[in-house]
Amino acid sequence: MSILKVDAIRHNSATSDAITMASDGTCTAKVTSINGGQLSHRNKVINGGMLINQRASSYTSTGTEYTLDRFQHAAGAAFTFDTTLTQDSSTPDGFSKSLKITPDSTQTPTGSHNGTLKHMIEGQDLQDLAFGTSSAKSVTVSFYAKSASSNNNHQYGLQLRTRDSSAQARYVSQAFTVTTSWQRYTMTFAGNTSVAIRNDNGNGFEICFHLASGPDDIVSAKSTWTTSSAFQTVTGQSNFMDNTSNEFYLTGVQLEVGDTATSFEHRSYAEELHRCQRYFAIFPGRSGGIPFWIGYAGSSNGYCSIPVPNFNFRVVPTPTDATTGTSTSNGNLYDVYGNNLNSRYAGNGTVTLSCGGYAPSGIGLIMDFGAHQSGTKEHVVASWNGASPGIFLSAEF
Repeated sequence: MSILKVDAIRHNSATSDAITMASDGTCTAKVTSINGGQLSHRNKVINGGMLINQRASSYTSTGTEYTLDRFQHAAGAAFTFDTTLTQDSSTPDGFSKSLKITPDSTQTPTGSHNGTLKHMIEGQDLQDLAFGTSSAKSVTVSFYAKSASSNNNHQYGLQLRTRDSSAQARYVSQAFTVTTSWQRYTMTFAGNTSVAIRNDNGNGFEICFHLASGPDDIVSAKSTWTTSSAFQTVTGQSNFMDNTSNEFYLTGVQLEVGDTATSFEHRSYAEELHRCQRYFAIFPGRSGGIPFWIGYAGSSNGYCSIPVPNFNFRVVPTPTDATTGTSTSNGNLYDVYGNNLNSRYAGNGTVTLSCGGYAPSGIGLIMDFGAHQSGTKEHVVASWNGASPGIFLSAEF
């Protein structure tokens, strides 16, 4: 005998064929949707279970940077959001990873200072919400969180922000209180019947976890969509930055259509990685000096173009040397050689990365070797020097 477990079955009509009962008392249910939507791919959030972490083992930041994939450490109004963020193994049952953040120094936010963790979603992936129409659907956000003992019972704020075709923001907000035990939080907000969400690959929806805020941005909770460009939290907001022993853990972040929080939708590591690579991917280095381009360079600059795997990037990505963190390298990631690989290419000592030839099928990564010092044409081979992890390709918002 098979058992199907669902979060809810709604039977709105006695004549409906959604549920039928046989003479022996057995019941058959036709389950075709949850919250009026599909059974799978309900979660709009990518990497909500914090499985994917491509960039680094830890992140020490005072400003704005991407950390675990699709989650951004964001500071507003030049606030010193001085923290260390890591991928952690402390989790509620059924999860394997969480995001952990802790202050590295104490800070007191003033004015419109803000310290948040943020997740952004493309507008074109939210058109099923029907915002801007009389059929606008409710949205439900859910997540798991906990604190350290030093910030037990701290109150933080959740802010959901949409953006229209002109990037104007509208938001709703609600407070939540963390404890030293994992809790699941669920919040539901009615849809916006007045203004549509932009329908393109730009930032159409933001989920913001406010950990610190200045008094100018602490206001009453908003249950209806309110126009504002400010990152605003809720009256009673605690200051996460008041003690370097504070900790905030987050996982199981889910945004779905409807007024019910269903069980967290677990996706495979491979599927989550594939989704993350639309925004950030690594073109790996090669060991052993294997050439990826052979050509000529003389008194003018020499170039090579390397095909990149089709990651279906959101936009043309910005390449950076993963070793130096810049778009220009002095051979840290790759080597350029002269005649028959006998000597280092005597150019200007730099290799500049850029992207071009963008198409749905992929991109070309272009390297500019610079001009040969002597002005003579010579055989040039470019190859990886084995540096790891490779070239970072970012197509983030």
